[in-house]
Amino acid sequence: MFFHMVLERNMQLHPRFFGRSLRENLVSKLMKDVEGTISGRHGFVLAVTGIESIGKGLIRDGTPFVTFPVKYRCVVFRPFEGEVLEAVVTTVMQHGFFAEAGPLQLFVSNHEMQDGMEYQAGDIPNYTSSDASVRIQKDCEVLLKITTVSVVATEIFCLGSIKGKYLGLLNDRA
Repeated sequence: MFFHMVLERNMQLHPRFFGRSLRENLVSKLMKDVEGTISGRHGFVLAVTGIESIGKGLIRDGTPFVTFPVKYRCVVFRPFEGEVLEAVVTTVMQHGFFAEAGPLQLFVSNHEMQDGMEYQAGDIPNYTSSDASVRIQKDCEVLLKITTVSVVATEIFCLGSIKGKYLGLLNDRA
């Protein structure tokens, strides 16, 4: 799920970046430092959308750097158990398949697929339904439900399921 949040960060800036463009340099460094990162508590920081405030800088003892407290608005993506997502299959293996939904990587075990799905090895590994009407392979789009979310300090990983009504293959791009 996507959220628009206000977060805080202490930014260190070298004196060579001071002057008329101090604010622009701080914002540029903030965007470079936080966009595309993962915070276990908040999720994936996708984009900085604005600056709430920049506090007074404090000179760090023994260094020329100055630390500025910055409050900023950003869009974050945080997955939750029970959430339904569209994802693209990246790897198919005998035990299941990996898929990506934006920056999030998910694994769907073969035990979490509809009954009758069989693994087919070969040049293009895939899972095929017993009547051959559904074929899940690399680059296919699937609708899946998140069953488990594992959050480690700098990584979020999820387990998913395509077992259920309306879940499974959406589009076969292959």
